[in-house]
Amino acid sequence: MPVTNPFIESKLKTADEIALLLPREVTIGASGFTPAGYPKVIPKAFAKRIESESSKTFSINLYAGASTGEELDGVLAKTGALRLRIPYQSNSYLRNLINTGKTDFIDMHLSHVVKYIEHGLLPEIDVAIVEAIDVSSDGKIYLTTSSGMSATYLKAAKEIYIELTDIHPIELKGYHDIYLPDHHSKGLAIPIHNVEDRVGLPYIQVPLEKIKGIVRTSVPDAAVEFKAPDSDCLQIAEHVLSFLQHEIKKGRIPKEYLPFQNGVGNIANAVLGSMAKDSSFHEIQMYTEVLQDSVFDLIDAGKLTVASTSALTFSQKGLKRFHENIGEWKSKFIIRPQEISNHPEVIRRLGLIAMNTALEVDIYGNVNSTHVMGTSMMNGIGGSGDFTRNSHLSIFMTPSLAKKGDISAIVPFVSHVDHNEHSTMIIVTEQGLADLRACPPKKRAELIIQKCAHPSYRPLLMEYFEDAVQNSPGKHSPHILSKAFSFHERFIATGSMKPRA
Repeated sequence: MPVTNPFIESKLKTADEIALLLPREVTIGASGFTPAGYPKVIPKAFAKRIESESSKTFSINLYAGASTGEELDGVLAKTGALRLRIPYQSNSYLRNLINTGKTDFIDMHLSHVVKYIEHGLLPEIDVAIVEAIDVSSDGKIYLTTSSGMSATYLKAAKEIYIELTDIHPIELKGYHDIYLPDHHSKGLAIPIHNVEDRVGLPYIQVPLEKIKGIVRTSVPDAAVEFKAPDSDCLQIAEHVLSFLQHEIKKGRIPKEYLPFQNGVGNIANAVLGSMAKDSSFHEIQMYTEVLQDSVFDLIDAGKLTVASTSALTFSQKGLKRFHENIGEWKSKFIIRPQEISNHPEVIRRLGLIAMNTALEVDIYGNVNSTHVMGTSMMNGIGGSGDFTRNSHLSIFMTPSLAKKGDISAIVPFVSHVDHNEHSTMIIVTEQGLADLRACPPKKRAELIIQKCAHPSYRPLLMEYFEDAVQNSPGKHSPHILSKAFSFHERFIATGSMKPRA
């Protein structure tokens, strides 16, 4: 039987009816985070309205937690009315609009979004659209599998519309811990001292008069299917785990470990999967922004104590398993707003071990996470900067090659800097691991080239470095500026970073 009460019944509308109520010039704050818990039927109906009223001008600013699915990012992008998107995306059609200059995109640290909204630096939110599993008669909204920026958007919006889904069991209520920091008050600490601490409420309270419509839906999140880790991913995982054991022996990581943060994708999944299988690793805690299917490996191995996240982004098979264990696992998972999951204060206090992926790394340790060849946006920086700058230990991982060997992930100078050499600590490829801590620039360069670069590019990188050491005007961080982007220029000209024979 669907969730109901007199208030829900009084607000029920169709998606098409709600779409007609949305302004033609509108800033939307939507639930959703990589892609979990995002609205699906109202955006689709709004897109249909825009297409039917082609003679009228529409303008949409879209804010979400992070990336969402085709039913939100995709359908609104394809209307041609999407003017601005923040703070992270992964939709191929939208990415093309961004890289052809047709849609503006502000690539932001996820922890910064709330302050930009509170301080009026971004256009005000007209409408919040969120997915929920329940709405009480006194205005309590219970979210689904993500928290993201939903609480802030609901607080800031003038009007609220809710997609009430029956995809998830009602037992999902209680997984969320909604707490928003007060950025204007000094001296008030966020009271999270342990990963398992719950300091907020399982719902978001809103004024009833702001809720203008509710639509029932049974549309699931976009299926997220994960590939089995390849040999490069497994080799990277082996390097990471060996390094962590070394750090424990040195006393730089306690024997009971520190909480782990991991980014999204196959490499991150390979690390957690390998940790689950490795008998030298015992139970861990996670304080991260996204949990994927690899968390089940840890549960099966009896190695997960608790995991704090901002989203549960499971495959179809993984979601089915989560639903089957939803009562038992309530003590395992906490879903927090990204203002908390990515907050520098909490990350620093908990002393995280952060593991994120890079597009490319230069010989001095600067990392590019976002831009292909320096100008084309991939997805965005997301939370990698929040964790890199504030964790106890920060690890960046990437295969040493891309495009069948035509791209080297290790380059003389990154084409775009997201994480500078002052923040990066550990660089890992399938070739090896470079510990850059307490190393002067030239030592960093030697380590990265020797340990992380692929053998097919190592001589080219060493040739560049030796030339720079010999001929650069300054000797602290030697560069030959006329050659610093030679790898990228060669790829753009010939389709390969390798010189022609």
